[in-house]
Amino acid sequence: MNASAAALRIAIVGNPNSGKTALFNQLTGTRQKVANYAGVTIERKEGFYTAPSGRTVRVLDLPGAYSLAAASPDEAITRDVCYGRYPGEPVPDLIVCVADATNLRLHLRFVLELKHLGLPIVLALNMMDAAERRGIRIDRARLQQRLGIPVVGTIAVRRGGTTALVEQLDRDVPALAPAREEHADLHAEVRALLAEAVSVPRRTAAADDAIDRVVLHPVLGLAVLAIVMFLIFQAVFSWAKPLQDAISAGVAALGIGVGNVLPGGALRSLVVDGVFAGLGAVLVFLPQILILFLFILSLEESGYLPRAAFLLDRMMLAAGLTGRSFIPLLSSFACAIPGIMATRSIQDPRDRMTTILVAPLMTCSARLPVYTLLIAAFIPAQTVVGVFNLQGIVLFTLYVAGIVSALAVAWVAKRLNRDKSEHALLMELPSYRLPHPRDIAIGLWERAMIFLKRVGGIILALTVLLWFLSSFPAPPPGATDPAINYSLAGRIGHGLHAVFAPLGFNWQISIALIPGLAAREVAVSSLATVYALSGNEAGLSAIVAAQWSLATALSLLVWYVYAPMCISTLATIRRETNSWRHVWITAGYLFGLAYLASLLTYQIARAFA
Repeated sequence: MNASAAALRIAIVGNPNSGKTALFNQLTGTRQKVANYAGVTIERKEGFYTAPSGRTVRVLDLPGAYSLAAASPDEAITRDVCYGRYPGEPVPDLIVCVADATNLRLHLRFVLELKHLGLPIVLALNMMDAAERRGIRIDRARLQQRLGIPVVGTIAVRRGGTTALVEQLDRDVPALAPAREEHADLHAEVRALLAEAVSVPRRTAAADDAIDRVVLHPVLGLAVLAIVMFLIFQAVFSWAKPLQDAISAGVAALGIGVGNVLPGGALRSLVVDGVFAGLGAVLVFLPQILILFLFILSLEESGYLPRAAFLLDRMMLAAGLTGRSFIPLLSSFACAIPGIMATRSIQDPRDRMTTILVAPLMTCSARLPVYTLLIAAFIPAQTVVGVFNLQGIVLFTLYVAGIVSALAVAWVAKRLNRDKSEHALLMELPSYRLPHPRDIAIGLWERAMIFLKRVGGIILALTVLLWFLSSFPAPPPGATDPAINYSLAGRIGHGLHAVFAPLGFNWQISIALIPGLAAREVAVSSLATVYALSGNEAGLSAIVAAQWSLATALSLLVWYVYAPMCISTLATIRRETNSWRHVWITAGYLFGLAYLASLLTYQIARAFA
């Protein structure tokens, strides 16, 4: 090829979780744009890179698909683009089919389907490092000969892991792939290819079967899943405490140091009472969020999560969902936004809509600062049965409450829906593998950066805004009440107090709920700012422990189990459903559940207290 040649347009296709998006990111870096396909809400990612020869290569990352016989909106887009049927999308010059090298039994079937298109194809065997660690041997030359297309190895998460692919794409475009017969037995052909070109150690398959006999057992498997989730939440409190104490002490010392340098007045109040009091109260929860994601990423990398989905399919089917909803709902523990977007892989429109409806009930990481603040203030740090941390048990209970509530809402939605049919789950279970420390570290780094960007972006902006509302107008001369009572925020808080007083919320909590609509964790920084401006110099945890009743704390915990989601989540629901009706339904039922559950919790707790 030469630099003057026309830009090569390639499309990256493959099964979900094959690593094709990681490959796309590796190839294009920051030179990419993300939009939606015309008329639908499915993401369209296109980027470019310059080949060693100087030629521009345009790369289109198509949605994940298991087959060209589309069973979901995502697969329909991929099918139509590959066939040249999608309006405004020309037929690709070349297809890069990405396959997971550790699970070719599943992925080769799609490769054979793509050959029928008759387009030039390059097969990228991704995750070659993982395959080698597991003792899987792939004869690429033999596979290339049998398929009649170029076959290269890639490691999408490693720098330089796409060199072989880039070099292959910089050569002349491969000849058209030889089409197969229309009615060829794909399964038989896959078995033949595996027998000739792939060697999997028997011990690997035997070990997988032995583990599956336990983790997929209808009774033992559920027990294992419950124990795993329980231990995760125990670790969230036990492991994070030393790191939290260090961050808290560091932020406090920095705030005091900066405050001593600044002259008294509005600027000093903004920095000390606004920025350090507000952001410091949220930043201290970073260790707990990272510990939670350490376990989630490890379970995902190990191959356990699809088995958990399979195990829970029967239970979820009874609630009006399928096991395919498990992954989007699990993603919602990180944030409801990617969880809702992940529902695109659910073929049935009813199941997809129900999953979107209940995804906000999963306890996202933004709730964790609120939970841990109140649990640390009101639940004693003691052991139960000499082993378990009581605070971890309470946190586990809150997560379970969200899950049970989601299943209950899905069950009601199923009863209200005219479509009473059930939809079976078909899922390929990947082989087990040890999580690679580098991959886990990358995932944790990304999560930390997302959290810190929120702290330095939206949370900082809202904290400063709340400080301004809480500081102006100034109290009249001779006023004896705290200055914040005369401010705009104080007046708004006292006005809202009439609405939330039956739930046990004081005016400080009422005002903190408003910025919490932008991001739930902002409620913690808002409380810290409001109390700091009220003249309270103690830490936020000490303040709420001294000034709130246990009934109020329990009521607020329950509120955040059901609290209406952040505005970004509402916008995502609008984009994914293309309907304001579903936005109002979701926000309305969540607010109603939150208010009713908090009301009952507060009144019952007061009666027993």
